[in-house]
Amino acid sequence: MNDLAHVPVLLDRVVALLAPALEPPRSVLVDATLGLGGHSAAVLEACPTARVIGIDRDVDALALAGERLAEYGDRFTGVHAVYDEIGQVLAERGLDRVDAVLFDLGVSSMQLDRVERGFAYRTDAPLDMRMDPERGRSAADVLNTYPVEELSRVLHVYGEERFARRIAAAIVRARETEPFTTSARLVELLYDSIPAAARRTGGHPAKRTFQALRMEVNDELAVLRRALPAAIEAVGVGGRVVVEAYHSLEDRLVKRTFAEVTSTDVPDDMPFVPEGHEPEFRRITRGAEKADADEIAANPRAASVRLRAVERVRATRPGHEDPDSHQKGATR
Repeated sequence: MNDLAHVPVLLDRVVALLAPALEPPRSVLVDATLGLGGHSAAVLEACPTARVIGIDRDVDALALAGERLAEYGDRFTGVHAVYDEIGQVLAERGLDRVDAVLFDLGVSSMQLDRVERGFAYRTDAPLDMRMDPERGRSAADVLNTYPVEELSRVLHVYGEERFARRIAAAIVRARETEPFTTSARLVELLYDSIPAAARRTGGHPAKRTFQALRMEVNDELAVLRRALPAAIEAVGVGGRVVVEAYHSLEDRLVKRTFAEVTSTDVPDDMPFVPEGHEPEFRRITRGAEKADADEIAANPRAASVRLRAVERVRATRPGHEDPDSHQKGATR
């Protein structure tokens, strides 16, 4: 399957959740993690009057998505940015609010498939893992400079790796002889560090370490921690925020953020909720939705997805309440 044939996880369900918010003419979706544009293409097809602003920090992904979505003309705009910069992206285009924001978190199929990007552990490649190859430290930098305590923390917290301390100590010993530059040497070290009995379960022994390094290199949790409030702030009444998370820490952040905006500050023993104290949002998914067995069989990445969505039901500042209170056709 080539990159552009890749079908995103829970695609039909995501479009169904977004569509009600995108029914008004010239409505706007921010696809905050554009990737190859699979979600955006489906939305542009299903919602013929909607526009999409697609954000991605990966210039290669932006270029491929731009080619894929060129047929939609000015209904699609690609923006090179990190997804916690939603507010700035909208301000630069004269928009004070949008109708929906979508996050599909984690690494894209294109990044995994392109060997030179260093995300995959099954092929020897440079240890890079930066979603924007022009900015920040690489995975090799992390491996070659972090002290053992910090390496252990990264592997334990982001990779949920039981043998984090053992692996971190082995990395520090190995780099004294020769710095890490490519993935094959790291994978070999992981095989040697993880006991044989543990290697027989839980998938490839490098999976957790590579996940942890990717999340550290791209500062993914900190970016998400800033991006979720920005998305909440960006949508007007009737607007929706939809998130697909693949890591327990990410999903925990989403769950907590959504709980805060769908709850009231009125005490539980109060018989009614006074005007002005109603929650700003309502949940439109019951807990976290998961992929079914058929989708997981066709696309193993779907096994860990957790889908959550909320809808704004109450305005908290001018501009949120009136669907026509801003120029939806503002400059791009």
